[in-house]
Amino acid sequence: MHRILATHDVLQSRRRFLKAAAVGLGATALGALLPGALRAQGGPRRGDPHHAPRARRVIFLFMAGAPSQLDLFDYKPDLERQFRQPLPPSVSMGQRVTAMTRGRSQLVAPSMFGFRQSPASGVWWSELLPHLSAVSDRICVVHTLNTNAINHDPAKTFICTGSEIPGKASMGAWLSYGLGSMNRDLPDFVVLTSAFWTGGKRNVQGLYSRLWGSGFLPSRHQGTAFQTVGDPVLFLSNPDGVDPAVRRRMLDAVAELNHKHQREIGDPEIRTTIAQQEMAFRMQSSVPALTDLSDEPDEVLALYGPEVHKTGSFARNCLLARRMIERDVRFVQINHRGWDHHSILPQQLPGQCFDVDQPSAALIRDLERRGLLDDTLIVFAGEFGRTVFCQGRLERDDYGRDHHPRCFSGWLAGGGIQGGIAHGRTDDFSYNVVEDPVGIHDLHATMLYLLGIDHERLTFPFQGLDQRLTGVEPARVVHEMLS
Repeated sequence: MHRILATHDVLQSRRRFLKAAAVGLGATALGALLPGALRAQGGPRRGDPHHAPRARRVIFLFMAGAPSQLDLFDYKPDLERQFRQPLPPSVSMGQRVTAMTRGRSQLVAPSMFGFRQSPASGVWWSELLPHLSAVSDRICVVHTLNTNAINHDPAKTFICTGSEIPGKASMGAWLSYGLGSMNRDLPDFVVLTSAFWTGGKRNVQGLYSRLWGSGFLPSRHQGTAFQTVGDPVLFLSNPDGVDPAVRRRMLDAVAELNHKHQREIGDPEIRTTIAQQEMAFRMQSSVPALTDLSDEPDEVLALYGPEVHKTGSFARNCLLARRMIERDVRFVQINHRGWDHHSILPQQLPGQCFDVDQPSAALIRDLERRGLLDDTLIVFAGEFGRTVFCQGRLERDDYGRDHHPRCFSGWLAGGGIQGGIAHGRTDDFSYNVVEDPVGIHDLHATMLYLLGIDHERLTFPFQGLDQRLTGVEPARVVHEMLS
């Protein structure tokens, strides 16, 4: 009898342990559903910043394919004298090149486009970007971005997730996880991919959902991709014959089953599913109101340019991004493809700039006059740069450029950024960084800092490592770019 009672006590203890563990998992899951609502013992709430933030939201303008810094941002007038000359070995220094260049001549191709110095800031801008030049006093141009990857897929994965290896969490997912949601009717993280410009594109690189995925983070933090045709979000509309009341009853019934299943196995992802289903129901009202531009004045539509009337255009997506920012979406990523100019760059680049120049400048102006620019960080960048030497046909007005990871240009505005400056300096060939390099992890650390996050403290345990957006190697906040 004594042995039976002892066994019973042990089993009861195990049951109590398992029950407590299940409740603990449920509490953890609930904490994921209600960011900032639960406080870890002795520590800050998730959602609390580590220091006073300068920005609350981010708009990432991702130029997939890699714009040519030599033709847009990094003015090198002395290259005219180097036309058709081999790139000096003292500049190339045996650096790796792509398989498309290996073993071929490396002849210098100066930009055929003119540059003008902005009266407002003194920063040099290509003639292809007149609208951005006009607001350059709000912009910090970074000439010394650099990356590890030399091919598109790993380089895009690196700038979007902080790692060349697929499977890591994206920038927007990290912010959703670290800071939580600021609204209940729209996702924390929205992705808009722009349609092609009317002149057509070459070498359009693929974009994969891992560039806005949650990786090892709970799936509720992944980006929600809006579509350019049909429902903005897949399956947002009810099927024929299903009205909102019917949909509500269906969700309640499914949620009850999911709650029962969650209590039985304790999987936090089940609560994530419940939360996403509820979010989808609320989005049936919030998304149509968001994407309906009929309440936008003609003056605002004109500010973004003629393409704003085309569904899926970069201009329309910039206006939608401003509307999302007004509704406290945490992170908006706008993808714009077609910058991979291995040949006929002078014929292709003007169309690309037509797509993005006026809308990007309009986004800055529009946010500023609504009082939103001060706490909204805008980042414009591709995955790497382009070579000074030509690829393919080389004429004064006809050339292409290969991939170049060692230096490239991007820009930042709003959210604590010092406007009207150019940060860093490259050599006379825009081939190597001379002063003030900014690696991808430095860029990420700076973005997180502006949002009130210490990049070394934003971690998630996975595969035996406290994972970070900035990886395990040293990264620095670029204070020189901050106001």
